[in-house]
This record gives sequence, structure tokens and C-alpha cells, in this order.
Amino acid sequence: MILDSKIPAGPLAEKWTKHKFSSKLVNPANKRKYDVIVVGTGLAGASAAASLAELGYNVKAFCFQDSPRRAHSIAAQGGINAAKNYQNDGDSIYRLFYDTIKGGDYRAREGNVYRLAEVSVKIIDQCVAQGVPFAREYGGLLANRSFGGAQVSRTFYARGQTGQQLLLGAYSALSRQVANGKVKLFPRTEMMDLVVIDGQAKGIVTRNLITGAVETHAAHAVLLCTGGYGNVFFLSTNAMGSNVTAAWRAHKRGAFFANPCFTQIHPTCIPVSGDHQSKLTLMSESLRNDGRVWVPATQQIAEKLRKGQIKANDIKEEDRDYFLERKYPSFGNLVPRDVASRNAKYVCDEGRGVNETGEAVYLDFRDAIKRDTRKIIEQKYGNLFDMYKQITGEDPYEMPMMIYPAVHYTMGGLWVDYNLMTTVPGLYALGEANFSEHGANRLGASALMQGLADGYFVIPYTVGDYLAQLAPKPVDDTHPEFARVKAEVQGRINTLLNINGTKPVDYFHKRLGKIMWNECGMARTEEGLKGAKAEIQALKKEFWSNVKVMGTNEELNQTLEKANRVADFLELGELMVDDALNRNESCGGHFREEYQTPDGEALRDDENYAYVAAWKYLGEGQEEELVKEELVFENVKLTQRSYK
Repeated sequence: MILDSKIPAGPLAEKWTKHKFSSKLVNPANKRKYDVIVVGTGLAGASAAASLAELGYNVKAFCFQDSPRRAHSIAAQGGINAAKNYQNDGDSIYRLFYDTIKGGDYRAREGNVYRLAEVSVKIIDQCVAQGVPFAREYGGLLANRSFGGAQVSRTFYARGQTGQQLLLGAYSALSRQVANGKVKLFPRTEMMDLVVIDGQAKGIVTRNLITGAVETHAAHAVLLCTGGYGNVFFLSTNAMGSNVTAAWRAHKRGAFFANPCFTQIHPTCIPVSGDHQSKLTLMSESLRNDGRVWVPATQQIAEKLRKGQIKANDIKEEDRDYFLERKYPSFGNLVPRDVASRNAKYVCDEGRGVNETGEAVYLDFRDAIKRDTRKIIEQKYGNLFDMYKQITGEDPYEMPMMIYPAVHYTMGGLWVDYNLMTTVPGLYALGEANFSEHGANRLGASALMQGLADGYFVIPYTVGDYLAQLAPKPVDDTHPEFARVKAEVQGRINTLLNINGTKPVDYFHKRLGKIMWNECGMARTEEGLKGAKAEIQALKKEFWSNVKVMGTNEELNQTLEKANRVADFLELGELMVDDALNRNESCGGHFREEYQTPDGEALRDDENYAYVAAWKYLGEGQEEELVKEELVFENVKLTQRSYK
């Protein structure tokens, strides 16, 4: 099968404008005859649902939270990128495009990335109009700060709450359409499967998380805005409810899954403190603007730290190794996330980690406070510092923060073309649920940008192009396929409830997470990945014979919810390992130890692996088929990434 990305022909800067003009339109009177399902109500989902309803479509929006305001988008802290060039520091749409392509280690499409950079400037205007309280300079102009992988200041922010404020803006637009009757909201409702009729997505099967009722919903098009799958690692910065189920069930109905092994490890997270933890906490990348990352210069000093014989402030300046500044003088502490994470791992592997486990480095604000005063640092990062103190009991104004990399984001996702349509006609994937913009490593502050770009400015054009080719006839769930898929969902639920094993769901999830982190995390090897595949297969077999799911379906049953999600994580984990095994190179967040430069950087193989790895599901128990979409670079020269 040949994957058609549908990238428009012509000059890079004209592709999106020409594509919008050539897209078919639905006239206003006909829009009200089309139904669209939106699954997920974070930034991508809320903005898409609000925008489509504003155009006149009938929208059904589903979320498993009690309110769209609780979507995981709310947890984003540091900011959102846009090529406004307010600082007059040399930024442009092309520079944002180039930084994103380079930051992703040349494993993303030029056309999609340029469009993202192009519409980024509109996002800020849209959000300001909604009342999003972006930080401002003294004179009232919008403020910017820097993020990793860029030498300009293009990140707009609302202290350390940018995701929350942006989501409230999108939620207000969504609420307006709910009040107008154009959006019907289904909270506490989880998508369990996709219904495909005659090769086209025509609806979904859901489970009411309060009553357990399994229901069917029909539409002319289905949009998946369900976020990423970082919780396959058990411990991540994702909300505990974040899962892959909607995307994975769509995958098993024909939607290809692209680059599943491309996982982002965020360098600034509060370190793991023990086996009791159920999630990890992110400390915003924005902190690297003023915080300096360091470890002791010798193992001996680090050993004294770990034993509690000395404290960080006792270590002299000449005995500190500011390793990012030393290795990457051009970018310093603002290197991309994959580079910062790997280097933190390197120094900890050398025995220079600073906490009891030896898996932490310092993020120190001593010099920034001395330079700018504590008051200024409080204004910039006060809520982040408070959060750190509440979690760790240490005051970052007085002592350096301790940080360590953790799973944060997934660049892989459902394969989509330029229109954001998957390989199933009528099924779209937006935001983190798709693979399309970030290659092998996402730059900081670009997730919010992509989610809102897809929802506000891309999908209103592209879904209209598809719907214009369908007759505006009503759709309903009376087709036999709805009943068949519903019965499959109910059968799966009954199977889980009837296993009646001895081990709780979290037992399997934790074991899977450790396998994934150890063998398919920051560093990977062929031997480790092959071992991981065998371990996951054995774990999956044990899960389906010995998991204990308490309660019944006809009630609020969080154990059952978890079991459904972990069953999908087990299958996804195996595919991630297969994808990592197939890619015999290192690029971005995918670091194969066999493929690195003499100084420990990722060593790409552009001749053999400059492609999107899209995986096709072939059936239960069968190996998935790899379908390649070759990446074509006409505007950017492929070079070894350097941030030195």
C-alpha cells in the first residue's frame, strides 16, 4: 500500500493557502445537516468542537472527565510558541518551521510543519480575543520567553499555567455552542470502539462511566482528539486517566499507527521517590531560562551528597559541572529536551547523581536570584516554585531543585495526511493523538500550538472538504454494524470481569511500565528490545488469565476502566518495541545505543530511515505490517543536529 500524504504541490509558503482554496465547501444551509463526533475535549477537541459548531455543524463531544476543563491540556505549564517576532530578535515563520524540523531530527513532513508555523500567529490573536491572560511587559505588550531548541524568544505564556488558561478560553467557546444547542456534551463517557461501515467511519461505541451503559452514536465524521499514550510507561507526567484506548481501537479498525516508538522524555521533572508513586510531576521547561543545570564535578563529592554529609550549597563553584553549558555553549541550558535528558542520564550513569537513588541533577536559581532579585523570579515562576516546595518539602529559593527526566509526550500517534485524516476515510486525529508535526522530538511549547492549530484553523477546512463529497442525508445507529461492534465491546467487558484472577490491574501496569522504561525509554538496544518483546508477550498472556477486576459493569467501576486501558497498553507496548527494533538508527527521542556519534549524540541514517513508519493491524496474534511513507525534503538540508 502507498500512503498518500496529500501534501499540496507548489512553493512551501503557498501550500496551505492554495489547499484551502481548492478544498470543497459545504454551504451554510447544508452544514446543519451534517453530524460530527469529537472524542476528547482538551485543547484540540474543545477548539475543534467549538469551531465546527460555530460553522453550523451538529457536534457531539465526548470526554471521560466530569468536565472538559479537566482535560490533561490543563497541566501544560510553560507556554505556547508563535512566530510573532515581537522581540524583534530575528524570528519568522520560516525560522519556527526550521527549528521544528531540526528539533524533530528531520523526521517530520515539511508541509505540515510549515503550516503549523504559519497558523501559529493566528492562535495568539484568537486566544487574546477570548480573554486568555497572557503575561505582558510593563508597557502592556505581550511578553515572550525562550524555550529549548531555539535562539529566539517566541513563547507566549501565562505564568506557569498556560495550558489551563488556554483550555479555559477554548472551554468558553465550547460552552457557548453547548448553550446554543449546536454541541451536545457527553461527560463521563469513554469511547470503547469505532464503527466502520463500507470503509468509512460512521460512529463510535461508548461506555457511560457512571452507569456502565454501553451506547452507540452515529455521525458523518469522527474526530479523535484523545491525547498521547505516555502512560504506557505507568509513571509519566500525564494525568492518570490519560490512555490510548480510543486511538488503539481505531487502529484495530484500520487506522495505521505511525512512529509509536517516538516518545519524549522531559528533562525537568521531580525525580521518582519510590514504588508508591502513581504519577510524576513536571517542572516547566521555562525554568531552564534562568535555572542552571549542574552536578558535582566528581563522584566523590556526589557520594557525600547522597550520604547527606554535605548539601548542595556547600559545594564550591569550581566543584560544580554545568554540563549543558559546557557541552553546548551556543544553546546552554536551552538545548532540546532529548539532548538535555540524555545528558542528565549520562552524568547520573557516571555516578554523579545528587539524590539518594543517584538519579537526579540540580536546577539552580542562585545566580538568577542574585542577578534579578527574588521578587522578579517569584513573578516569573512563583506558582512552580510553590508546587515544588509542596511536593518535596524543599524551598527552591534557598536550595537547588532536584530534577530528572520522565516520560512526558508522545510524538507517535495515528497516521494522518495533510487533511488530518487517518487511513480510515471520515476518521480524523488531531493534536497529540496524531503523529504529524514533531518528528522524533517535540520542541517545548509546541504541543499547545499544534492542538489549537488543528482545532481552530485546520480541521474546519479539511473536514468540510470531506463532508462536501457526502450526501447530506441523516445518519443513525440502526445499521447492523453498530449492534455487532456494541456486542464485541460488551463481550470484552464481560471477559475482563469473569477472569477473576489474583493480581490487581496496577500490578500488570507497573510491570509493563518498568519493561518499557528500562528497554524502550531513554536508551534502547537490540538485545534489550528483543527481551522486552518476549516479556510483554508473557505479561499479556498472564494479564488475560490472572487479572482481578472487582465489581460489575453496571456501576462506577474504576478498576474496570483501568483494565480496559491496560489491556490496550499491553498491545501498544509490543508495537512500540517492534518499531524501535525496526529503526536501526538514533534520532531525537529514539536513541539506539548502537548508533551514536563518538561524542554520544544521536546518529541518524537518512539513507535508510528517512520515512514515517506506519503500522497496519492484521489481526489478533499477528505481527503488524510496516508501511513506509518516505519523507521528502525540498527546503531543508539534512545535517547532523548540532546545538554546540
